[in-house]
Amino acid sequence: MAGTPVAAAVTAVAVATALGAAVLAGAASTAQRAAGAADAAALAAADAASGAVAVADEPCAAAGRIAAAMGARLDECAVDEQVANVQVSAAYAGTTAVARSRAGPPETGVGDG
Repeated sequence: MAGTPVAAAVTAVAVATALGAAVLAGAASTAQRAAGAADAAALAAADAASGAVAVADEPCAAAGRIAAAMGARLDECAVDEQVANVQVSAAYAGTTAVARSRAGPPETGVGDG
């Protein structure tokens, strides 16, 4: 019987550690989901702005649809010519992961023809 409190304490620590690890894994997964959604949304907006993909509405509306399909929310979107800058967020367990991305045609450097 003397070992029962020790066993209960060890079990409680193990359960708390497992729950903490699960929360951290979920948060990391949410951050990756937000990053992927930001990249995809920026690409969608840039493609729509350049005419590479035909859309019936504005490029930022296309970005918003892509972000939502990936489980994120489009917070900011700006398109300057063919370059799109977006910010998305995704929620998990009371926290919010925020990611930004930029997409557009490649920049021309010195020596590029």
